[in-house]
Amino acid sequence: MKQREEKVKTLRLMEIDRMIRDGLYPNATTLGKKLEVSRSTIARDIDFLRDRYLAPIEYSQEKNGYYYTDSTFFIKSVMLSEGELFSISAITPLLEQYKNTPLENSFRNILSKIIDMLPEQVSVDTLFVTKEISFISDPLPRIDEEVFNSIFKAIKTFSKVEFMYRSLSKQEYNTRSLNPYHVVCQKGNWYVLGWCHKYKSIRVFALSRIKNILVTEQKFDVPVEFNPEKFIDPSLGIWVNTQEPVKIELLFSANINTYILERNWHTTQEIKQNQDGSVYLSFLSNQMQETLHWVMSFGSSVKILNPPELIQQVKSEAEKMMCQY
Repeated sequence: MKQREEKVKTLRLMEIDRMIRDGLYPNATTLGKKLEVSRSTIARDIDFLRDRYLAPIEYSQEKNGYYYTDSTFFIKSVMLSEGELFSISAITPLLEQYKNTPLENSFRNILSKIIDMLPEQVSVDTLFVTKEISFISDPLPRIDEEVFNSIFKAIKTFSKVEFMYRSLSKQEYNTRSLNPYHVVCQKGNWYVLGWCHKYKSIRVFALSRIKNILVTEQKFDVPVEFNPEKFIDPSLGIWVNTQEPVKIELLFSANINTYILERNWHTTQEIKQNQDGSVYLSFLSNQMQETLHWVMSFGSSVKILNPPELIQQVKSEAEKMMCQY
C-alpha cells in the first residue's frame, strides 16, 4: 500500500511540474480538483518540490497560481521497474572491465546521473548485486588517459599522431608516426588501425603500449578503399591480415561436446554432433593467428581438419613448447 501511495505521489508531482512548466499557473484549488486530492495535500506537494527538488516555485497574485522563476527548471524523475533497476545495478560490476580507460568514469557519471534522477523513495544499492553475482574478466592493461583521448581526437580531426611504442616482443620504446583510421575494442583490449609511416602499410597498435603521444597539425585523408572489416573478425579478434577468409574446420572431442554445442562461436559457423559424440565446427575467417591461439586453448580436446597452414602452425607451436620442457 505504501509503495502504491509513493508511486501515486510521484505521478502527482510530475503532473504539477508539467502544468507549471506549461505556463498554466495552477493553484491549490485547480490542482486539487484535477488530481482529486485536497488543497492541503497540494500544499505539501508544493513544499516537497521546493525542499526535495529545489524547485524555484513562486506564487503569482496577478495570475492566481504557481510558476517557476527559472523557466528552464524541470523535475528530474525517471520511472523504472524493479527489473530495470536491477539491470542498472548490474552495470556497475561490469564496468570493472573498463578500469583501464577513461570510459569507466564516463559510464559511472552517466549511471550516477540516472540514479540522481530517480525519486527520493527509490534507492539503487549496487552492493547487493556484487554479493550474489560475480563477474570474472580477463586481466586488462592500463591505458593512459591522454593516449586514449588523443587517439579519438586524431581520428575525428584526421590528424597524424606521433608517439613512443613498445611492440609485444621488444624491450624498448621506438618512435612511430601514424594516421589513425579506426579504433577496435577486443574483449576490453583497445587497438587503433592506421597507416604506419615507418612500414608504409596499415598496422595495428595497442593503446596500452603507447606513451608520449602528440597530435600533430599534419592532416590526412582516409583512403576510400580502407575497410576495417578486412582486419577484424568480430568473433575472433583483430590482426593485420588482408588475405581472403578461408574455411576453418575443427573436430572437438566428445568429452566437451556440450560446451561446444551450447555456444555461438562464430557468425558463419556450421556445427553438428557426430554419432560418436564428437562435434564438428567450421567457420570462415582470415584471422589465422587469433584462431591459432583460440584452438590451442582447448589442448588435446580439438583436432584441426582444415586448413593445412593452421595445422602446421599448431605443430610448430607444439614443437616450441616441447623444447621448453
